[in-house]
Amino acid sequence: SGSMSDPSSFANLEEVSQVHVSFAITVSFEQKVFSGHVDITAVVHSEAAKTFVLDTKELTIHSVTLVNTGAPLEFKLGEPTALGTPLVIQYEGLGSHKGKDDDKPVFRVAYTTSTEASAIQWLPPSQTAGKIHPYMFTQCQAIHARSMFPCQDSCAAKITYDAKITVPEGLVALMSATRKGNEGSTFNFAQEVPIPSYLVALACGNLVSSDIGPRSKVWSEPEQIEAGAYEFADTEKYLKTTEDLLGPYAWENYDILLLPPSFPYGGMENPQLTFVTPTLVAGDRSLGNVVIHEIIHSWCGNLVTNRTWEHFWLNEGFTVFNERKVIGRLEGEKSRQLHSVLGLTRMNDAIDLFGAEHNFTKLIPDLTGVDPDDAFSGIPYEKGSNFLYFLESLVGAEKFENFMRAWMKEFAYKTVTSDDFKSFFLNFHADVESSVLEKIDWHAWLYTPGQPAVPNKFDSSLAEVYYQLANRWVEDGGESATAADIEGWSPKQVMGLLGALVDAKEKIFNPQQLKKLGEVYNISQSKNSEIQFLWYKLGIRCEYEEILENALTFLTSQGRMKFVRPLFKTHKSFYHVICARLVEKDLHLKCEEATKFTCC
Repeated sequence: SGSMSDPSSFANLEEVSQVHVSFAITVSFEQKVFSGHVDITAVVHSEAAKTFVLDTKELTIHSVTLVNTGAPLEFKLGEPTALGTPLVIQYEGLGSHKGKDDDKPVFRVAYTTSTEASAIQWLPPSQTAGKIHPYMFTQCQAIHARSMFPCQDSCAAKITYDAKITVPEGLVALMSATRKGNEGSTFNFAQEVPIPSYLVALACGNLVSSDIGPRSKVWSEPEQIEAGAYEFADTEKYLKTTEDLLGPYAWENYDILLLPPSFPYGGMENPQLTFVTPTLVAGDRSLGNVVIHEIIHSWCGNLVTNRTWEHFWLNEGFTVFNERKVIGRLEGEKSRQLHSVLGLTRMNDAIDLFGAEHNFTKLIPDLTGVDPDDAFSGIPYEKGSNFLYFLESLVGAEKFENFMRAWMKEFAYKTVTSDDFKSFFLNFHADVESSVLEKIDWHAWLYTPGQPAVPNKFDSSLAEVYYQLANRWVEDGGESATAADIEGWSPKQVMGLLGALVDAKEKIFNPQQLKKLGEVYNISQSKNSEIQFLWYKLGIRCEYEEILENALTFLTSQGRMKFVRPLFKTHKSFYHVICARLVEKDLHLKCEEATKFTCC
């Protein structure tokens, strides 16, 4: 199984760590592979080291050489497992490099990826906005980097990187790094901040950019660029507010790549180049909180990183907590509280899905022998954020903000565990009454499955409004409804209303009632994908025939798992209709596979 320090990796991290990777890769759309080599620079920790063990997944390894001398090295691939295949490189003299900063070993591994590489998504022109050029993007989190390049695919072994990427003529390559120009179709990049392997990202397509701030561009196909530039115009405001909260931004730019509709996530925080789904483009900037979330990852996750996936809450719980702090600063504390209330639904759904005793509902799950993707849920996000909110309520907001800034400063460029968090928190708050600190049951918060150890009391005044309206609909089927009911509401409150109606299991609305709901509140015309999603969910639950065609279009026009998976599951008979249509549309999405993911 995995190495001692990381259950999700084969790497011999105790003996050797990668510190820098140089990529020289050609992207072939015809063969659907990357080919070329990586030069991996390592630091040696043990004089006894004789092997360098890397993670791979379905890679073909052509050769390994020691760049320092040009000598070829022997290597062998282990047995394939759910975590991939270890690549064991033999080098007798490895231990002699210990402590020699000017003579670090550099290993050149020549390789080709598999056409099935789990990190790489190849899109034919038909699945792009422009329909003329193909498109490719990668998604390495959690442990898919090993299918894109041989590496120590563990968060513990951070790397800087540089890259020369050759792509077909006329296409543009982008990476999670600083752009360093191009020679024809070969694009150069450099990432000078050490990052974990899961943050290496590459995209290639017919891409153009538009400035959206002093250090930000949005990138997309030409067809989406105007809508993207409008939607993400508040980016600099979000960056500044976060810097004010957490300290200076560590990178030189913050760009956004608006992907084709098949991107399976809401966003992915690739450094300097957040990947986002086009389902965020609502036309009214109402889904900006996803961008805030990804921006905050530039601190929580990208700068201070969970050492293993078992401590994933240190990435996501911190990000959600601080995302809501930023929302509080921009929209007022009541809005922060509303987001927190809505977050409880996500947490409870995840606990219901797994069961309250399940390992995956612990803040720190045991991932021995588990693919981290299988443990993925709202738990690290929401239970993690709830823990931080609880701690803030004990020590006070100002002190806790100072703590957060100190945490970012102390652990920037490093990796952390929950023990690091606990000891840093207690040291920082050494002047706090012990009677206050004794209220923290660390073991219960971190290791007990199910609900948080202490439930937080959020201000639900902005939520009461939509609960009252939902109750009125349940009582009179919308007889008394007028547009004035939701005047001045935020999109989050409209989502809350629909969510409450979806949950009102005792009430099945008839087609006339649903039609009225859609029209009076202008819900059926909304371009906000979160509102559309809940509207279709409600319609499917009530077997509202008229909505099915639109719901189907919504499902087949984007691949965001947060939406696809629950709509598949809402209605069994509808599920089979969709499966049949998906086969017709040749979306290559097996129904069983489509239900496997649950993502942001």
